[in-house]
Amino acid sequence: MTHPLPALVNGRPDALISPADRGLAYGDGVFRTLPVIDGKPQVWALHYQKLSTDCSRLSLSCPSASDLLQDIQHLYADQASGVAKIIISRGAGGRGYAINPEVASTRIVMRTAMPQYPEHYAETGVQLTLCSLRLAHQPKLAGIKHLNRLENVLARMEWQDPEIFDGILLDQQGFAVEGTMSNILLRFGSRLLTPDLRNCGVAGVTRDRILQLASSLGLQAGIADISLEQMMRADEIIVCNSLFGAWQATQFNGKTWQPQKLAEQLKYLLQEQHEID
Repeated sequence: MTHPLPALVNGRPDALISPADRGLAYGDGVFRTLPVIDGKPQVWALHYQKLSTDCSRLSLSCPSASDLLQDIQHLYADQASGVAKIIISRGAGGRGYAINPEVASTRIVMRTAMPQYPEHYAETGVQLTLCSLRLAHQPKLAGIKHLNRLENVLARMEWQDPEIFDGILLDQQGFAVEGTMSNILLRFGSRLLTPDLRNCGVAGVTRDRILQLASSLGLQAGIADISLEQMMRADEIIVCNSLFGAWQATQFNGKTWQPQKLAEQLKYLLQEQHEID
């Protein structure tokens, strides 16, 4: 029986990562995670655009879309469904922070199973917790899905309760930024707001898609600084990422919200857009 390939390094199943790779040594690189359905990467154009932009902001050489698509097709030659994770590192360099412009970037594409979430998340919502860790401000990295995710790792260590789906991260000024593995959107009447990520946080593809889809639901989308106090006054809290789409948060920071319809409507629109793409 032939087993699916778990990963490719620079397009090869037998290649190894160098111990001198700067992604390993310094978190010097970027990544993206996206669903693959029946062998086809979903919303590929937007994911590649984000990857390319993030690489550009770090002066990284971004592989071509065709090379990455070919990698995903090799990993999913059996036309199965799962998750593709793309990692682009600066490549293998010498010791020290200075960059050798002749070093070629390393591309890694991994195949993993789709996470299995409880079915009731879509019906009754999810529970969130407030993390004590505060995100540092670094505008030059803000929005980028870079490899140094130690803040998220430390924040995720704050809870062990399996009933808690994600933790909300605030910045140094007390403004809401994101979840440890999700973006957040808040509905106030007919306004749908998401935190400004000019100082920190990751600008996810699904967050961008929802902002574009909001008007079709009669909602006015926007980006703003949102304090924890303001967040607690939201009519609905939505968490989102590329793997699960959108869910409502019905428990957070001592408050309970009744299940409503926005998350379901957003998931339908996101899926509909998948089919068009």
